[in-house]
Amino acid sequence: MLRIVPVVLGPLLLAGCAVFGVRSGTEQPAYQVTERLGESVELRRYGERLAAEVVVAAGPEEEGRNAAFKFLFDYISGANRPQERIAMTAPVETDASPGKIAMTAPVATSRTDEQGIFMRFYLPASYTPETAPEPTDPRVRLVVLPAQTVATLRYSGFGGEESVAERQAELLAALENSGWQPTAEPVAFFYDPPWTIPFLRRNEVAVPVAGG
Repeated sequence: MLRIVPVVLGPLLLAGCAVFGVRSGTEQPAYQVTERLGESVELRRYGERLAAEVVVAAGPEEEGRNAAFKFLFDYISGANRPQERIAMTAPVETDASPGKIAMTAPVATSRTDEQGIFMRFYLPASYTPETAPEPTDPRVRLVVLPAQTVATLRYSGFGGEESVAERQAELLAALENSGWQPTAEPVAFFYDPPWTIPFLRRNEVAVPVAGG
């Protein structure tokens, strides 16, 4: 289960945060809401997206998440060719079940055999696979995610282990009789730094789906 580590999300959205930590003006991947299930579950259609991702070998969860964030934050801070700074976007995506890779189906590069802590930063829409800076750390890689439909459940408060597990179960239960079938493991999206007032936080659990 997911444990949120303050160090991991500490630098998140620094440039776009107000005094209370509320995000402002931070780019997010574009999507269209295609359907709603009840009051809490949203079906979104995302277009093709470019992202940087890393998998850190399984071990102490806190250390793994800190390491994963550092690799990706270093990449957007200039650990790339040509040492270009890349704007931070939201959300930070991470696996909801550490030790099991969150597979996107279909995905440009599938790694379902790997074990470890997974984390992904989405790149600004101005980048393409041809223009995105190349990571200098081989553990960071760029991937193109295909267009897909994703079921999401949004909630506020702290994104701790119990909260994520509860919301994940709620999301999967809502899909059971909807005609939508999960095609991968759920992931967690985090949009805000840890000092954001809890009731203003935006957290989500999400899972790719097919059918409908």
